[in-house]
Amino acid sequence: MKKFLNAIAAVMTASVLMIMLVSCGGAAMEYEKNTDGYYMISQHEAMKIMKEKTGYIIVDVRTQSEYDSGHIKGAICIPNETIGSGEIELLPDKNATILVYCRSGRRSKEAAAKLAAGGYTNVYEFGGIITWSGDVE
Repeated sequence: MKKFLNAIAAVMTASVLMIMLVSCGGAAMEYEKNTDGYYMISQHEAMKIMKEKTGYIIVDVRTQSEYDSGHIKGAICIPNETIGSGEIELLPDKNATILVYCRSGRRSKEAAAKLAAGGYTNVYEFGGIITWSGDVE
């Protein structure tokens, strides 16, 4: 009986450890889409993606003049007002990882929802440049 109980305890311990490892492993880069079909992430999480991943596209959805006054390094300008009015030449791959921001976060949420509605599958909205602590050019 003692061997049986020890075996059960060992199996339970192993099961708990596996659950803990699975729930912690890799979770840092897994996000859940909101009801509008895009991911809302923090600026810290966006910076982590920019440091650890490749092939992503940073999209500034402010106006061209706002973009010209300073933008996140490597970002392209696609004004929010132009999204949803047809295909976007600068974003041909609808499965690409797209990181979206604006000035304060309002327009980036609108743009992210429009991109998701337009068939883009990996849209990550991370707020506004006014609180960005990374590189700006």
